[in-house]
Amino acid sequence: MPYSEPTDLAVVACPGGESFANEVIAHLRRMYKHRFSLKSDVISKRYGLDKDKLVQQMNLENDLRTSDLCVRGNTDRYRPPVFKLDTRFTFFANGEFKVEVNECIRGKDVFIFQDVENHEEISLNDSKNKVRMSVNDHVMCLLCAIDTVRQAGARQITLVLPVYPYSRQHKKKGREGLTAALLGHIYESMEVTRIITLDLHSREIVNAFAHTHLENLHASYQIIRELTRLLDLTTENLVIVSPDTGAIDRNKFYATGLKKPLAMIYKERDYSVVTQNAKNTNIKSIKLLGDVKGKVAFLADDMLGTGGTLLKAMGFLKEQGATKVIAAISLPFFTGNAIELFDEAYKQGLFYRIIGTNAVYHEELCKKEWYISTNVSGLFANVITRLHHGQSLSDLLDNRTIIDKMIKASRPAESKEQQSQEPAEKEDCRAAQI
Repeated sequence: MPYSEPTDLAVVACPGGESFANEVIAHLRRMYKHRFSLKSDVISKRYGLDKDKLVQQMNLENDLRTSDLCVRGNTDRYRPPVFKLDTRFTFFANGEFKVEVNECIRGKDVFIFQDVENHEEISLNDSKNKVRMSVNDHVMCLLCAIDTVRQAGARQITLVLPVYPYSRQHKKKGREGLTAALLGHIYESMEVTRIITLDLHSREIVNAFAHTHLENLHASYQIIRELTRLLDLTTENLVIVSPDTGAIDRNKFYATGLKKPLAMIYKERDYSVVTQNAKNTNIKSIKLLGDVKGKVAFLADDMLGTGGTLLKAMGFLKEQGATKVIAAISLPFFTGNAIELFDEAYKQGLFYRIIGTNAVYHEELCKKEWYISTNVSGLFANVITRLHHGQSLSDLLDNRTIIDKMIKASRPAESKEQQSQEPAEKEDCRAAQI
């Protein structure tokens, strides 16, 4: 189980997912160096070996495992792995893509990164062209990358898709396709072993796969961490509000973890009307089940498109007497003119802050006073390294224990004596790096 160069863990960063891939790789480098140092320390103490000679021995054993005749780096010190593959993406004038991997990946465990909701200008063709790519462009680029890696002899292919494309097309309501499942079948037919995504819109999508494994991560720990920086959870009168019936399970999780009351907004919709933008939605009336008067309202949802639903919900909560409204969005798309509309709503005092993740790349959005971006690249890095080394993901997929520890740490001083009397749980040093 080597944590140094050479390694068979390799990353292909599609143009849309390059920014997120670079952040994950930075975490991987720190984690691998930390684990190499920990392992060499433990073994040197356990067997009474000189650490410098042990490091040299570990490098020797790592070199013997590889088929490379010429091994890079020193023999007597830590050699940081080079995860990112030299890959060339060509975008032709007619819209076609071509992907080339410029180094041998035969037998490697390859992770392909793609952010299908990245609509910023992307440099292609050796920075000669700048293109704003659609979701379909990103998906086609991803498929080309999968085929290239497969043809080049990769041992295993894992897709890292913070946003699962077409995830809202998961239910049949008449004569329409199940596009989320269709893409799943395509990935599976191309021998994709595993998919890592964030806050999948519907659990039904998992049923589309017969052999490919889908790891659905959650940003709840990172979101609550940002919330504790905004509010003193021990003194604030906080109520968790589900923005609609579909988000009730997600918000129930937050209410249970934070030990706060749960309310719900019920929206009557006219489904004969298709939502065009944040102002023109199909919502006809809104009702509140619960009480927010004189309280801070916290809403959580998986994704935000045009933002019309959330804007109406936040305005409604202010009308009902909420002192502050804070929203958490795992996948902040902010499509169309959503940023301008939220700017206007913020000036009107309809909300206090919106917490989003860096799973979707934004430039303008991250400059806004009302927007807080929480980093989930460490979570993805932990999952990737555990999958690669055959370790358990349980505490990363179900992070209630870590959240509970964080909430306990934020309690006032008088309750800490009581906490100290509780049986101490063994800290997982791996989970601390999430």
